[in-house]
Amino acid sequence: MIEITHIESLIEKHDTPVRANSKGDKRNIFVLLVLYTLQGVPLGLSLAIPIIIQNMYRSSFKEQAKFSFAVWPFSLKLLWAPLVDSLFIRKLGRRKSWLIPVQYFLGIFFFITGFHINEWLDDGSKVNINALTSVFFILNFLAATQDIIVDGWALTMLKRRNISYASMCNGAGQAFGIFLGYILPILLLSESFWNRWWRTTSIPGGVISLQGYFYFWGIIYIVITTLVAIFKYEKDYLSELDAVDLSIAKTYMLLFSIMKLPSIKMFAIILMTIKMSFCSVDAALKLKLIDSGITKDEIAAMDLLFIPLNISLPFFITTFTSKEKPLKNYFNTIPYRLLFGVVLATIVYFTPYFLVQTGSLLITYKVFLVLMYNLQQLSVSIMTLTAMTFYANISDPKIGGTNMTLLTTISNLGNVWSKTGALWLIEFLTFKQCSNDPRKLCSTSNNQKEICSLSGGTCEVYIDGFYIETVMCTIYGIIWFFIFRKIINNLQSKHVKEWHVEIKIK
Repeated sequence: MIEITHIESLIEKHDTPVRANSKGDKRNIFVLLVLYTLQGVPLGLSLAIPIIIQNMYRSSFKEQAKFSFAVWPFSLKLLWAPLVDSLFIRKLGRRKSWLIPVQYFLGIFFFITGFHINEWLDDGSKVNINALTSVFFILNFLAATQDIIVDGWALTMLKRRNISYASMCNGAGQAFGIFLGYILPILLLSESFWNRWWRTTSIPGGVISLQGYFYFWGIIYIVITTLVAIFKYEKDYLSELDAVDLSIAKTYMLLFSIMKLPSIKMFAIILMTIKMSFCSVDAALKLKLIDSGITKDEIAAMDLLFIPLNISLPFFITTFTSKEKPLKNYFNTIPYRLLFGVVLATIVYFTPYFLVQTGSLLITYKVFLVLMYNLQQLSVSIMTLTAMTFYANISDPKIGGTNMTLLTTISNLGNVWSKTGALWLIEFLTFKQCSNDPRKLCSTSNNQKEICSLSGGTCEVYIDGFYIETVMCTIYGIIWFFIFRKIINNLQSKHVKEWHVEIKIK
């Protein structure tokens, strides 16, 4: 049987902070950066598709909510994380046994998606949202599995004093991968962007096709996976720590035991509830900007400006998260993120007015929009990176894949359920009326919309659910901040033994 009790760390821990030193780990850091970059590409493409759909069809928030399920595998990966920790070929390596086939499958599915993507985006003058959601769910399922593998491998690949570099590699690698999957294809596909800035004569289309871009990444995944399989050695960490080789059943028992720890239960409540404070702006800001007249190229350009900081930020964060309290930094960022969200929602409201202006007023508006958007993204990145650092600090390398995945999964679940719910709720809170007869509402059914259209009118929004929801979320966030202040300080001060369990095989 398996006996599980609370104990002090099974590996060497320090009560005083240890400064990270990349000497001896530079090659490992590079490998982790590459693997996390590959992980970010499907996530980036999952961000690009809603922007492309909204730009082409002005899709409803209900359809956008449906597609948001495509990223849910990152919030469900805890269900199969113990399998990844328990089943492996020891000769090949605990992590490589899974990494190699998973990344090969990613390459194959990129080819399959590339073959059908144009058909799904233009399915008889409408988008095939069900097919897109299904295939991106599979891509993100594979990427989430790769995340389990790499998170666990990072804890054993790096020296213990350099564990804080794991969150740096995760943050920087994913940020660069998201850039490659989100911003870069939108700009490369944009006809208006290239005709306006780079071409002397206007010609149709961008410089690549979306189909070709998927084929390109299919090749990249297969090539890099082959190189890792051949050249990257994985040490037998089990024998070095005299660790036990757990069966699947015992790994799941261990997982449930970790989940029952008082510290984990309280931290899970925090991670599941905090994202409701920001979900309206996080989920719908870009879609509302497009509805207000901002082009997808301009949105991609705003994100492009933030990419250098987003990639370099983890390197700077690492210099103090190894010696400061990461949860304190996480908590102190919340008020700024709430403030930036309210300001951005206000900017969206006045966007139609400013876009018809000319000269300095229009320039001032765009500069202010870019500034506030990047400040909001900065607050998001700081919260993500400090949280990842805390996960790495309290995770046990012997069960790193499961322990680390438990925390990231809870965080991701709190993120996606709030975003999906926010998109559905915006549709529910939005009310429209017929332009030629305000007494006729067209918010509840397609029949009412058809009646309005037949009478020569159009459905116009008179109550926008986005702004109602933003106010509700902000008030909730302020209340949350004061309720959980002492709780977070208490969790940060806990000794690492209160986050671990002991494994004894009888």
